[in-house]
Amino acid sequence: MKHLRNIVQLLICLVVLAVAAIQHSGRLFGVDLRQPTKAQTDAVQVADTLRIAGDTVVVNTSVLAGDVKGYAGPVPLEVRLVGGKIQSVVALDNVETPDFFHAASELLTVWDGLTPEEALEKKVDAVSGATFSSRAIIANAQSGMEYLVANPAKVEQPHQWNPLSALSWASLAGLLVAMLAAVVPLLTKNKLVRTLQLLLNVAVLGLWSGTFLSYSALLSLFENGWRGWLSLLPLLLVVMAFVYPLFGKKQYYCTHVCPYGSLQELTGRLNKRKWQLGQRWTKRLTLFREVLWAVLTLLMLAGVWFQWMDYELFTAFIFRSASVVVIVFAVLFVVLSLFVARPYCRFVCPTGTLFKMSETNQ
Repeated sequence: MKHLRNIVQLLICLVVLAVAAIQHSGRLFGVDLRQPTKAQTDAVQVADTLRIAGDTVVVNTSVLAGDVKGYAGPVPLEVRLVGGKIQSVVALDNVETPDFFHAASELLTVWDGLTPEEALEKKVDAVSGATFSSRAIIANAQSGMEYLVANPAKVEQPHQWNPLSALSWASLAGLLVAMLAAVVPLLTKNKLVRTLQLLLNVAVLGLWSGTFLSYSALLSLFENGWRGWLSLLPLLLVVMAFVYPLFGKKQYYCTHVCPYGSLQELTGRLNKRKWQLGQRWTKRLTLFREVLWAVLTLLMLAGVWFQWMDYELFTAFIFRSASVVVIVFAVLFVVLSLFVARPYCRFVCPTGTLFKMSETNQ
């Protein structure tokens, strides 16, 4: 009965995510539910890097900048070149917050009429209030220009895409670390081994590859479905978050994989004298986390204020794009972890609360 109850709770959480994904973008697993007659090829997908269409050379940055993210995920572009000059830069489908991405989209025209070399030299600043999307657009555009400059001969012939190329070194390293996290804690409880795993989580999953589970990442998976090799790492993280607890490994992702949780634990080890919150305060703070999660979930299901997802503290690891507010609060909670064990995980984290709600005996 307990196992069945766990499965039911998990299914309810997955349904919540599915409904939120539909409310967010109208898509579910790559299918546009709001426009059922629209060709599904408009969905986000990995495409050929280079193609020739008449006198137009088109560079797709899906692979070139596959590890470059806004907040919700990749922001692929097409750079279109005619007569050696940029005719246009076009945004492909993505799962960024529409309002923020619309503001950032004013950047798409700043390279028009330039050669790729001139475009690379042009200094472009992010749009205030849409930092994540802006910097992702700039990085993708620069990747396209760099490809054109470095491969002039390929402009004369189509490029055959190799699916393995979609995985950057950062993605491959992240996949390896995630695989270690999926297996090693099941085999040993050695403190030194755990410390090394926590360090790898922070350095590789967090700082290098910027890969972690958040509401934006989960909605991206539900909205876009399987995206080939690029989906391997987030899918493995989802398995550890939702499937492992079915076999008795509760909160496995939070305690063994999450880079921000790992950073809090490592910082907490620097001070053994923790504040004694007491049972009453612990219950109050836990209730705050659960109420916060319930309110944010209701807002998503109602299809309003998805912007809150842009402020989950995990995004501080993508420090080149993270907002100052997110970085400041992320640092504050890390400092607080010197005195309170994993404070963000235990008393705030909406994503972690979702994982807990999918388990029994919370």
